[in-house]
Amino acid sequence: MKIKSYLPFFLAAFLCIFHSVESYAQNTGALRGTVTDSLTGEALPFSNLILEGTNFGASADLNGNFIISGVPAGKNFTLKVSYLSFTTKRIKINISKGDVVQVHIELSPSAVTLQTIEKIGEKQVRPNETDLGLQKLSIRDIELLPKGVETDILRSLQSLPGVQSTGDVSARYYVRGGSSNENLVLLNGVSVYNPFHALGLFSIIDPEMINAVEFYRGGFTSEFGGRLSSVLNLVTKDGNKNRYSGNANISFLTGKAAFEGPLPGGSFMVTGRKSLFSNTLRNFINYKDAPFDFHDLSFKANFKNSSDRSLTKVSVHGFNSLDKLQSDDPTKADYKWVNNIFGVSWFQAWENVPIYSETKLSYSGFSGNIDPKLSSAKKRLNVVNDITFQTDFTNIFESRDELRVGYLFKSVETELNFENLQGVATSSSKKGLHLSLYGKYRFLRWENFGVDIGTRINALSLSNNHAPILEPRINLTYNFLPGFSVKGAWGIYTQEMITLINENEIISLFEPWLITPDYLQVPSAEHYVVGFSWNRIEHLTLDIEGYYKKLINTAEVNPNKASGNDPDFITGKGESYGWEFMIKYLDPTFQFTGSYSLSWSYKEINNWISYPRYDTRHSINLNLGINFGAGWSASTTWIFGSGLPFTQISGFYDKLYFDDLFYWNQVYGDYQPYTILGDRNLGRLPNYHRIDVSLTKEFKLFFANISVSFNVLNAYNRKNIFYFDRKTGERVNMLPILPSATLRIEI
Repeated sequence: MKIKSYLPFFLAAFLCIFHSVESYAQNTGALRGTVTDSLTGEALPFSNLILEGTNFGASADLNGNFIISGVPAGKNFTLKVSYLSFTTKRIKINISKGDVVQVHIELSPSAVTLQTIEKIGEKQVRPNETDLGLQKLSIRDIELLPKGVETDILRSLQSLPGVQSTGDVSARYYVRGGSSNENLVLLNGVSVYNPFHALGLFSIIDPEMINAVEFYRGGFTSEFGGRLSSVLNLVTKDGNKNRYSGNANISFLTGKAAFEGPLPGGSFMVTGRKSLFSNTLRNFINYKDAPFDFHDLSFKANFKNSSDRSLTKVSVHGFNSLDKLQSDDPTKADYKWVNNIFGVSWFQAWENVPIYSETKLSYSGFSGNIDPKLSSAKKRLNVVNDITFQTDFTNIFESRDELRVGYLFKSVETELNFENLQGVATSSSKKGLHLSLYGKYRFLRWENFGVDIGTRINALSLSNNHAPILEPRINLTYNFLPGFSVKGAWGIYTQEMITLINENEIISLFEPWLITPDYLQVPSAEHYVVGFSWNRIEHLTLDIEGYYKKLINTAEVNPNKASGNDPDFITGKGESYGWEFMIKYLDPTFQFTGSYSLSWSYKEINNWISYPRYDTRHSINLNLGINFGAGWSASTTWIFGSGLPFTQISGFYDKLYFDDLFYWNQVYGDYQPYTILGDRNLGRLPNYHRIDVSLTKEFKLFFANISVSFNVLNAYNRKNIFYFDRKTGERVNMLPILPSATLRIEI
């Protein structure tokens, strides 16, 4: 299909935007602005705004921005602004004809902090919001969950229905039957290719620098692309705009610090974290003498210029993480993983029209390196360089409908260098250009019905021989009874970047990213999602979601590669489906969240159907939090998962085999003992369960705010199996009971 056939949609979209500049609202106006913390100036994402006595309202976005359009002109209104743990504010509003008024609203923290574990805010301002599969979280929500050793954003996602893990030794997560490389992680809109420290044990994202989190478990709309399963959208803090402040944390795992303060016309924030106690880290792996070391650094600076008609904001941000597994022993290999991110963004709320725009230029780099030294390991290197430029426009119409259009241009270069056991070096590098055009229209004009319909057009592909791809998507909500709504979503998704993952590996030290080879079709997925939501009783919410996901052309390592002429990858297909249930009760002193997932997932390669290693039939997660007052709070989590699949050992024999079967240009190896594996993932491990508890005390001492947290992971010392050692046949367990403590001092 030719690119020019896509242009009418986008030309029409831009005409709608610029037409609104000339003809917006003869008898109405619009109110827009930002909601921030009065003490720090930090944005309050997802805060609720409503004109009392009307059905006009909005929820602030990730950056605290909002817009309420179609407001009758010349009338007096009271704007009610609320955010959990902050004092509700009311403001008198009167808007002239055709006017778009910019306001800045500051909320003050409540005298008594009300703590919760789930979504922020009150009931939805707009019952027709198209948000199926979306979870909105603040860092306070995440910090109140029991910690393994310290707060971890990626581990906290595992408490949500539909999100699986392979145990408490990993922060890797799998969403609705998709593999871990199918999850898009965005940091201020920039792709993060390796979001894990220490072989996947922890997240590289320090919660100290994060202000808001959006997580889509499926059915995500057209502004997101490039992955098949989920989207994790993280926005960092801007920094304290009113005064200089800092904090320091120390736990049994890391030490970290943050410093923030005002700049002329803006603010800044710098954070740093480093591993301290490797003995604690070694509890998470079976290699007790592993010399782990990691750190991460981040910075952000913002500059804002606002008036009563417009807003301009420019942000500069950067991030670096480094992991090293290095030994003084020359017979042991060294490992290193590095992430580097840099980005600039320009946000503009245009004068006198209800239009937002945002332009971003960013770089994301990743490298993984194995230095064998004098060991039997072989040198391997993977490098990814990603430069992205994108712009989008959002227009809010008088009817409260929304139109969003944009484009994303990406230049990606991947490199893979390695040696096989015979010392034969192989190098593969690939460059590609990607251009996506995306657009969506949200029908929000009806009080009880909302539709988000759009498409994403991949006009240029990273792979050389792939034609343009159309990704249509739709998301709808119907509130047919007070407090009861039904929702649905459907969409097509593609992924041009893949990783080398061998299902037969228990622990992988090297999972390189590659552009999909030209001889393969681009992997794609089709999502079908339906949901029901009930919130008729105050503080109580019940959500049910069912899904079906069809995977096509998924790339797999060729297990039967016997020569350099054989392909390194073959394609397969798969499907996953299930039901998810979540019940939440949230009030100022008591919070309970319970979830249950019933799911199935399958993969098919060469007409052979198997379970992926993360397939879990039943999973339960129960969270309980209590605020005792006087700075004391406690929480506990109980987790249950039915047994994970694993490949059983059938026996051993000497075999003349090709080393590193999934690589290019292989040569013959020597006769060596070879493990005979049975059918892939046909066995099942025992059921998994554990309980975690946490107790926190917050108090003020002189000029500092202090928080002390005591945590116990696996409090009843359940011996959950991790895997069977294929050399010895011995059982290797996950974490035993693991007490820890965290001290936080804020000045």
